[in-house]
Amino acid sequence: MPTGIAIRDVREQLFEAADRVLLKDGPSGLTSRAVTTEAGVAKGVLHRHFEDFDAFLAEFVLDRVDRMDTQVVELLRTAGSGTVTGNLSEAITAVFGSVAVAIVALITFRDELRARLRETWPAGVPILTEACIMIASYLTEEQALGRIAENADVESLAPALIGSAHLLFADRTGDPPRAEAVHKMVSTVIGGVVRA
Repeated sequence: MPTGIAIRDVREQLFEAADRVLLKDGPSGLTSRAVTTEAGVAKGVLHRHFEDFDAFLAEFVLDRVDRMDTQVVELLRTAGSGTVTGNLSEAITAVFGSVAVAIVALITFRDELRARLRETWPAGVPILTEACIMIASYLTEEQALGRIAENADVESLAPALIGSAHLLFADRTGDPPRAEAVHKMVSTVIGGVVRA
């Protein structure tokens, strides 16, 4: 006899619940019980699909990094159109307007999670590293199109943009930065290398 109703795509259901808990309660509120309660499933469901809670969190973080692939495609698609500053401002807002800032705090908060992530992600914070790769790829495209100076060091500009953006968006309790603030930050960082 079945013991309950089959749950379709339980992993995604749990990951989405983790997003909501993380955004609402922060890293300290993200527990296996909070996730399963938010997902509306029994606590044992999480442990049937993951070795332990830190294994769940590691897969959750890597899944959210993989989701950035669509943002990369969208940003690269804008190369040569609009303005470089405008395109970067929108992309940075999309990255940091998501659960990314909360995930950075989560990784910082949990030693075991960092250790697990090091097994598959040897350097940096996964979300921020992926965002730097995205920005550097976009700047390289714009450089090839002549909209970024030929001698611009895109490998240094990308982390400067991401680090500055993280500082802008890091306050979970306040309102997110206004579009003008993001645009000003981007303009300040890349202003010397943008070509009209």
